[in-house]
Amino acid sequence: MATVRLKKGLDIHLLGAIDGNDIHIAAQPRLVAVVPDDFHGIIPRMEKKQGEHVVAGEPLYHDKNHEAIKVVAPVSGTVKEVRRGERRHIDAIIIEPDANNEAITHDIKGDAEHVLLESGLWAMIRQRPYDVVPAPGVRPRDVFVTAFDSAPLAPDLDIVLGDKRQYIGRGVEVLDSLTIGKVHIGVRDGQAIDAPAAVVTTFVGPHPAGNAGVQAANTVPVNKGDVVWTMDIVTLARIGELFTTGKVSHDTVVAVNGEMVSQPRYVSTIMGADMGTVLGNELNEPQSCRIISGNVLTGVKVTADQWLRAPYRHVTVIPENNKPDEFMGWASLNPNRFSIYRTFTTWLRGLKAPVSMDCRIKGGERAIVRTGEYDAMLPMDIHAEFLIKAIIAGDIDKMEQLGIYEIAPEDFALAEFADTSKLELQRIVREGLDKLRAEMS
Repeated sequence: MATVRLKKGLDIHLLGAIDGNDIHIAAQPRLVAVVPDDFHGIIPRMEKKQGEHVVAGEPLYHDKNHEAIKVVAPVSGTVKEVRRGERRHIDAIIIEPDANNEAITHDIKGDAEHVLLESGLWAMIRQRPYDVVPAPGVRPRDVFVTAFDSAPLAPDLDIVLGDKRQYIGRGVEVLDSLTIGKVHIGVRDGQAIDAPAAVVTTFVGPHPAGNAGVQAANTVPVNKGDVVWTMDIVTLARIGELFTTGKVSHDTVVAVNGEMVSQPRYVSTIMGADMGTVLGNELNEPQSCRIISGNVLTGVKVTADQWLRAPYRHVTVIPENNKPDEFMGWASLNPNRFSIYRTFTTWLRGLKAPVSMDCRIKGGERAIVRTGEYDAMLPMDIHAEFLIKAIIAGDIDKMEQLGIYEIAPEDFALAEFADTSKLELQRIVREGLDKLRAEMS
């Protein structure tokens, strides 16, 4: 087993971490939703209408450009609403679960790609370049699976997996049959994975060491013309379970934590469950909370009447603004203020001490000044500041030369946190990838 040591990056320690491994079983969700925006690259075309009955695993919609790519219902029940936004954009497909728990059983003896497409698990895989759902019929050069999450307050994926660990080996076998290269699994120091057919690499270092893209860049980098797949170990286990039992499991375990959660804990629920069911009555001061489906760096802001988004194993709740009347505002010299650059005396306690953070940006957008901030937070062999400038300028040739094919928005999340220019780097990267994909298609 090879070991890769990463020095760039930063571990952010927030208040509200989970103490213990106990898993709370949530109540049956009142509503379950599928959000098409969670599956970037798919243009949805509905197969079910409002009022129709669905069973777990039955397609709700398919991709307009690749009809074989399907997104399925996580539970059996009735399609209560197809909620649309501006220009008839589908914001969510809301299902009212029933008590029948019906589920589709797949014929797993057929072609592996066909089974993944029909089951809906294909939509949970991501492709680089472009960080989108892969197109069918294209064999990836390699598959990269991350077995740990290094984001702030991230869950322990070994706990999230639970007894589904037994399906990891089978999942590797399936993916190995679909790639022309190898299945690579990135683990943290001391973590054991039973997958003889995979290439297992240990990563030591701060966040974003747990990002699959960062792991790929430090083992077998993605070059122009290459196609690779990325996913986490939970998705890999779901694939193995499908090809063992014939059914897709939409059960999930998520970490519910953060400073505003009275009892941080792991919660067992259903993908897409309503957030009220997931959170229960565990919020401190609900009116002043920011609920995030995901982690504080890459997650999506939701409200208590919305849903657990499909790609995430995590719900974080932090203060919206816990010091609205702070003296001098963003320029305050509060000794408890967190700073990467030793601007405040907090660094004397060390960066491992848990800190309180709210949602204030603390400053306005400024011009990019080359300070090396981005590079210090991104353990990849690219010139991050120049790449961001090329994306903003729309210079496709420069974007290609500077390594846009191997990145995803999540890789720039930590740089966005540290950025004194206050730029929305993840949004900029997403727009750059979409523009490049449109130009190349």
